[in-house]
Amino acid sequence: MTDAMWLTVPDFADRLGSTPSKVRDMLREGDLLAVRRGERQTLQIPADVIVDGDAGPEVIATLRGTLTLLRDAGMDDAECAEWLLSDEPELGMSPLAALREGRRAHVRRVAQALL
Repeated sequence: MTDAMWLTVPDFADRLGSTPSKVRDMLREGDLLAVRRGERQTLQIPADVIVDGDAGPEVIATLRGTLTLLRDAGMDDAECAEWLLSDEPELGMSPLAALREGRRAHVRRVAQALL
């Protein structure tokens, strides 16, 4: 996986202007992904899924649908994170970077090839 910045649930909540319980709800509902990382195996979320929205920081709106597609392909959260954060030759960047640029359709087309 790339050297992406990762945030613990409390740090992610703080950056998002939310609460840890709300972030855990988002994880449970499939809106986010988290991976156990580090020596202490803490649950962490890639920081780059947060973008500046009209009302402040928010999770990339198209992330949930992309995660659903990847999970339908049989990926767990660690595999989803690996795919989202790794350079994808067809996109010329990581799928997460492409989602941040609004290239949802192209990202999902590449993801569908995984099915």
